[in-house]
Amino acid sequence: MSITLRVAQKEDCPHLIELVNELAVFEKLPQEVTVSLQEFEDAGFGNNPVWKAFVAVDNDVIIGFALYYIRFSTWKGRRVYLEDFIVTEEYRGKGIGKFLFERIIQETKELGYSGMVWQVLDWNEPAIGFYKKYEANIEEGWLNASLSKEQVSKY
Repeated sequence: MSITLRVAQKEDCPHLIELVNELAVFEKLPQEVTVSLQEFEDAGFGNNPVWKAFVAVDNDVIIGFALYYIRFSTWKGRRVYLEDFIVTEEYRGKGIGKFLFERIIQETKELGYSGMVWQVLDWNEPAIGFYKKYEANIEEGWLNASLSKEQVSKY
């Protein structure tokens, strides 16, 4: 197994969407993935890209990725927001997640930002254990809030 990391390219997007769907199934929310391939591609590679990703590749097959965007905190300044981070099931436990996560940490340092943030489900004990190895602060008390496109259209 010779895993390499590289920056995601537009032609990777169909494979990334497959992994997004795998993650959604794992998180028991497959119906929540509504982004189209076109929108996903445009958001990463269009005129105004908003995300960047690193992919883990084994023999030309994408087996994981870490996708981030830049977030601004009025308290902390610019921060990397790790939106999605997944290694396909058959490759878990082989150090690939560590490889990807540490690449995002390195990116955060290279950009000179004040840190990185992400979310983890409270029942995802393997992920929580992984993040604790990095001495991550896992906060309690914050609840996620959102409005869907349909809800926004009402106002």
